[in-house]
Amino acid sequence: MSSTRTVAVVTGAARGIGRGIAERLGADGHYVVAADLPHMADGTAETVEGIRRAGGTATTAEVDVTDEDSTRDLVQAAVSAGGRLDVFVANAGIAQVEALVDYSKADFERILNVNVTGLFLSYQAAARQMIAQGGGGKIIGAASIVAFRPFALLSPYSATKWAVRGLTQGAAMEWAEHGITVNAYGPGIVGTAMWDLIDEKLAAEQGLEKGQALKKYSQDILLGRVSVPEDVASLVSYLASPDSDYVTGQTMLVDGGMQFS
Repeated sequence: MSSTRTVAVVTGAARGIGRGIAERLGADGHYVVAADLPHMADGTAETVEGIRRAGGTATTAEVDVTDEDSTRDLVQAAVSAGGRLDVFVANAGIAQVEALVDYSKADFERILNVNVTGLFLSYQAAARQMIAQGGGGKIIGAASIVAFRPFALLSPYSATKWAVRGLTQGAAMEWAEHGITVNAYGPGIVGTAMWDLIDEKLAAEQGLEKGQALKKYSQDILLGRVSVPEDVASLVSYLASPDSDYVTGQTMLVDGGMQFS
C-alpha cells in the first residue's frame, strides 16, 4: 500500500448505507476496512469484493460496536492493515418501530446500547488512535432526519439520533485541538432493508398496505424521490475529504429537502 493512501473504517458495512459508504470511499482511493458483526461476514465480504472489482483496496473486519474491546480491536486491525487511521465512519445502528407505550425496557436499552454507546465507543477508539498518531483525522457518525424531526413510532430511535448530534458536537469541541474534525450525516428516507422494515411496521400500525407508509412520508421530499445509499455516500465522501477541513461539529442532512435544519 502506498504510504500516502488514507485508511478509512466503516462500521455496519455489510449492506445498505454502510456498504454504499464503503464502496464510495474505496472509489475515492481510501484503503477501506469494512466492518460488521460476525454473522454479517458474508455481507462484508461482498462489500470488499465490490470495492476490489472497482479497482480499490479493502479488507473485512469483525466488530460489535457495543463492546469496548471489540471496537478497540477494530481500530488496531485497521492500523495493522493500513499503517494508520485517517477516517472512521461510525455507521452501525439499528431501528425499531413500536408505539412508545408498548416499548419494552429491554428494547429501549438495546437501541441505546447500539446507537449511542456504540457511537461513543467508536468515536473514542478512533480519536485515541488519531491523537496517538500525532493528530489529524476525520470522525463521522450516523445521525438521521429524526435527529431534527422525530417520527411517530420511532421515538427511542429518534432520541438516539438526537444523542448522536450532542456527542458529535461535544467531540468536535474537545478534539479540534488535535486537528480532528467530527461530523455526522442525517439521511432521510432511504431505499434500504431498514426502511423496508419501517414501512412494513408503520403500515401495520396505521392500517395501510405495504409500501403505503413509505409513500405517505415520501410526499414530503421536495426532490421527489426516495434516496439511495449513493446519495448519503456522496456526503460522507465530502466529510472524509480535505474539502471539509473547515467543517466540524455539524450534523448535515441529506434528505432531499424534507427538513430544514
